[in-house]
Amino acid sequence: MLFFSYFKELVGKEVTVELKNDLAIRGTLHSVDQYLNIKLENTCVVDQDKYPHMLSVRNCFIRGSVVRYVLLPQDGVDIDILHDATRREARGG
Repeated sequence: MLFFSYFKELVGKEVTVELKNDLAIRGTLHSVDQYLNIKLENTCVVDQDKYPHMLSVRNCFIRGSVVRYVLLPQDGVDIDILHDATRREARGG
């Protein structure tokens, strides 16, 4: 639940999601659920030459199990809150 609550705070910010098939999609985070399924709006493909068929996609739903990485905006990462949350989760409470 740590990552779910963290991603909920990033709704409305621009993120880049890299999938296990090497496709990277940049867009505005619209929503995320407890399975880390992600809905992006105003999307664009990072490598447009490699994936030209994805140029017309503007909104997408990404199943959490196919996500390799989520690159977060630098201003969206609060290290202190993340450290505190990981310590609490490691203690079990």
